[in-house]
Amino acid sequence: PPGAVLLLGPGEDVLLCPRAPSGESGHGRPDEALRVDVLPVPDGDPVVEAAGLAASFGVDSLAVEEHDLTVARHRAMATAAPRLLLADLGFTVEQQRIVKDEEEIGCLRIAAEITDQALGELLESILVGRTERHLALELERRLVDHGADGPAFATSVATGPNSGQGRHRPSDRRVEEGDFLSVRLGASYHGYRCEIGRTFVIGTAPADWQIELYDLVFAAQRGGREALAPGAAYREVDRAARHPLESAGYGEGLQPWTGHGVGLEIEEDPQLAPTAMGKLDACVPVTVEPGVHLPGRGGVRIDDTLVVRPEADGGPELLTMTTKELLAL
Repeated sequence: PPGAVLLLGPGEDVLLCPRAPSGESGHGRPDEALRVDVLPVPDGDPVVEAAGLAASFGVDSLAVEEHDLTVARHRAMATAAPRLLLADLGFTVEQQRIVKDEEEIGCLRIAAEITDQALGELLESILVGRTERHLALELERRLVDHGADGPAFATSVATGPNSGQGRHRPSDRRVEEGDFLSVRLGASYHGYRCEIGRTFVIGTAPADWQIELYDLVFAAQRGGREALAPGAAYREVDRAARHPLESAGYGEGLQPWTGHGVGLEIEEDPQLAPTAMGKLDACVPVTVEPGVHLPGRGGVRIDDTLVVRPEADGGPELLTMTTKELLAL
């Protein structure tokens, strides 16, 4: 549950919760053998309670995630357990979460199916004249209608020159003929999050420059997808997607990574980036999402969620199935 703290030790493991678990799918399923303690007061801090409980067990040190520990909490823990030595756990938990089991991948698969359904229905509707904000809200409503817990992140809809911004927030700009329409959305299902990004053209035939830019990003994204394999270095997957764009002269404006892990959070390890260290394992869900954005003119981004699989199992498993053809809507 949100705000809960898991205390692992030589004796009994304890889950400390600020309130009783609700049973919602996104809050996880505590093991039946796990002791669950609900704090007696609603404003109690599970982290501070965990420090006091650890001290009562007679332990000398407690491992914490320093990157998530505030100064105020650190002081409160020192007051509750002044003799307890705090050690940094680092990113051990995040590293443990990189590889998913088949039950987790099943949740991601359903999240992707819901996302594809929502996007597909929008593409069948009339788009000209509607605002970016309205389209984003409609997509998020459709995600819930199809069974999502909610959106995996804030849905992005960018039209015309707004698609030339890498991280655009939906505005009141209305869709016009000849626009690029760039959409990025994802569903959360049982707490697991996926994402998809697609770019379309509004009207009849796309302009030559739109076709050229789209084909370039499509080739880059395909290169990144095809590079996904157990044992592939993170940086090599990034290079497979990044190199075609750099060779075409678009290297300066590229985002720091061309993909990342997904799961309980929409951005998890691994990072597919030029300086990333490490290699992919099987059963790791990642995005491949290169894009080129031309400020004031327009941009293209193609984004898929996939699961790394060995070649003997058919290679990378594509979860987001919406067509990547440059459709004129």
